Amino acid sequence: MSGVILSVLSLLVTALSLSGCRSERATKPVETVDSSQAVSENEAPVAPPPSQSAAMDKRPVIVCFGDSLTAGYGTDLGQSYPDYLQTDLNAEGYNYRVVNEGISGNTTKDGVDRLDRVLALKPVVVVVEFGGNDGLRGLRIEDSRTNLDKIVGTLKASGTKVVLAGITLPPDYGPDYIKQFTDTYAMLAAKYHVPLLPFLLKGVFGVDGMMQADRTHATNAGNQVVAKNVLPLVTPLLKK
Repeated sequence: MSGVILSVLSLLVTALSLSGCRSERATKPVETVDSSQAVSENEAPVAPPPSQSAAMDKRPVIVCFGDSLTAGYGTDLGQSYPDYLQTDLNAEGYNYRVVNEGISGNTTKDGVDRLDRVLALKPVVVVVEFGGNDGLRGLRIEDSRTNLDKIVGTLKASGTKVVLAGITLPPDYGPDYIKQFTDTYAMLAAKYHVPLLPFLLKGVFGVDGMMQADRTHATNAGNQVVAKNVLPLVTPLLKK
């Protein structure tokens, strides 16, 4: 099984960064970014303010908080995994509003910087998905861990429930770095006693029709599977 995973992950070498993403989906072609070059924070798109209809929606809020994998980069509007998570929750009779707080190119540091915006939504649950851009740029594991710790710890301290979603890296980054990188998610899940999805793209990455041509971002069909991956971790935290 590990050999299959490694061979699948090697495909990521041709798609050097998760940071070629944005919250405004499908109006530009897929982009790739050299993972050795950090994207300026000033260049990252800013999430739009809530619409009036969203402001009038009084359902409890679930926030999907992350980077392009959350934003739904490269798919049409309404085809991100948070969109499908909303559909799945509705189908199962859960009366919650899912808010997509995924933004292009975000690192864990960007996540820390956006905590106030997420907390302002007063979410009952936050699905945290960060780290891919840190890893693909080879940022220090210690810094990524500190940032993720602050994200999860701050959310928990506010009273919200947290689900942590992980990602992994191509084998080119070396076994030691990859192990430290992936161990971060398990360490934080254990520290804060939060549900963990070790690999957000489980059943998606490397599967025909599930990944875009950049081999980094899920397709419409792939995002439906991602939502199914997240759903069983979220529903135990909700009420009907």
